[in-house]
Amino acid sequence: MNTPAAYVPPKIWTWDSESGGRFANINRPIAGPTQEKELPVGKHPFQLYSLGTPNGVKVTMMFEELLEAGHKEAEYDAWLINIGEGEQFGSDFVAINPNSKIPALMDHSTSPPTRLFESGSMLVYLAEKFNAFLPTDHYKRTEAMNWLFWQMGSAPFLGGGFGHFYAYAPEKYEYPINRYAMEVKRQMDVLDRHLAENEYFAGDEYSIADMAIFPWYGGLARGVLYEAGEFLSVQDYKNVQRWTALVGERPAAKRGMMVNRPYGEPETQLHERHDASDFELRTQDKIGEPAE
Repeated sequence: MNTPAAYVPPKIWTWDSESGGRFANINRPIAGPTQEKELPVGKHPFQLYSLGTPNGVKVTMMFEELLEAGHKEAEYDAWLINIGEGEQFGSDFVAINPNSKIPALMDHSTSPPTRLFESGSMLVYLAEKFNAFLPTDHYKRTEAMNWLFWQMGSAPFLGGGFGHFYAYAPEKYEYPINRYAMEVKRQMDVLDRHLAENEYFAGDEYSIADMAIFPWYGGLARGVLYEAGEFLSVQDYKNVQRWTALVGERPAAKRGMMVNRPYGEPETQLHERHDASDFELRTQDKIGEPAE
């Protein structure tokens, strides 16, 4: 193993330089807004402020699934938040999400409007509000919630751990890459074993658990997340591959993956979504690459 020079932590850590590789310019050890900035508000009940990263895609998939299922009250405006430019630190955004992470959501169908942050919270909120994509059967509902919270707790190892050190860190070191590659492969094996006996994560019923897991681990299975498919031998997880193909063919999933996406092939991008017809009128401008 190639061992880097030993690092001796100081007695008290201080923030004296940018760090974080590709995203060093937006990393900081303090919270709160850095600028006064209003957020736009469209005509629909739900106002989503997001970016087409895995966490953002969870919520746009859910909205598109609700609309596909006939829930017209789930109409939404999706506004692009360019995190590379620090738009998540604007005053209005921080008022919705004090953690300054996408996505952030406002429900204007309540009085006063309801703020939501954390993608898992949004999925549960929408599922309960529309009585959809969360099983009513006790055992299936509990299983869906098990896997939803599994995803929320596991994905930081995939994104902030493996993804950071494999794809984004300014220098590549063997130890952290090996450490997190091992953990991600263990997670894929967890999923693969469950899917060997279940069509979806809650059994035979498609749910918010699938919507939460698909953008992260389905993206990894397709080889598009961090371009790490070959490195992690994702083709070996046959049951995950089967499930990924099944979910990925859903029309609502295809639309959800496009919303707030400013990177990739032009035909896969829809920077903002304000109406179903926007999918036919999508812009081809690009502003950057997917972030952590």
